Amino acid sequence: MSDTKTIIVGVDGSAAAANALEYAIEEAQLRKAALKVTYAYAVIGNPITGSTGKDYYEKVEADAKEFLQGLVAAAPSTEGLEVEWLAVPGNPSEVLIDASEGAELLVVGSRGVGGFRGLLMGSVSTQCVHHSHCPVLVVREGHGE
Repeated sequence: MSDTKTIIVGVDGSAAAANALEYAIEEAQLRKAALKVTYAYAVIGNPITGSTGKDYYEKVEADAKEFLQGLVAAAPSTEGLEVEWLAVPGNPSEVLIDASEGAELLVVGSRGVGGFRGLLMGSVSTQCVHHSHCPVLVVREGHGE
């Protein structure tokens, strides 16, 4: 097992995720921790066989990697940090919760998408708060501006 501290941050292209990435970079610098920037993308399987078409999966995977490259290009400086940029197939909540095992911190944005204005956290951030294996920092859109 590695002694390296790791911070996980979930990204999805939203403004809240961009804020979460900024916070995660800052936390990684302060804690001298490695950073794993994680983009979870959905892969729709055949409900009967559970499989996906090879062409479909390759296209979705290529799109996810291209999306992640765009995030890398637009990200704040990560100079001096050990950073791993990951595109992982699966449900975002499950991917981030799995990634949180052994991590020092999980950082997620909160879009609060839904019909009730009073809800401050989206479903992914709520699931992470309740099921993560490490502390979770939820960053709201516009927080810190």
